[in-house]
Amino acid sequence: MKRTFLKSKIHRAVITEANLNYTGSITIDEDLMKAADMLEYEMVQVVNINNGQRFETYVIKGKAGEKQICLNGAAARLGVVGDRVIIMTYCQLERDEIKEHHPRIIVTDETNTIVKE
Repeated sequence: MKRTFLKSKIHRAVITEANLNYTGSITIDEDLMKAADMLEYEMVQVVNINNGQRFETYVIKGKAGEKQICLNGAAARLGVVGDRVIIMTYCQLERDEIKEHHPRIIVTDETNTIVKE
């Protein structure tokens, strides 16, 4: 039996842009993606700390160093520039994998600079 666990998390990232006229997804700075072990097109759950909204989408790679977190398409209606979000990925583990599993968690400041890994 597999169980679902947190794989990685970007904690308290700040939305820098919302683009309603895009086809969907969330754009994340490539440096943040690498630090959090997230891949382009990987499914993510996004939790908006400011308004309580929760939604699932997929990641689009943003330009490294720009510290961009952009809600695209319908997701742009679920947050505004300046809102803090938690972006999470999950994995399925077998019982024998659980003991060794440790999620990759990064924390960002108000400029989306990593302050804790």
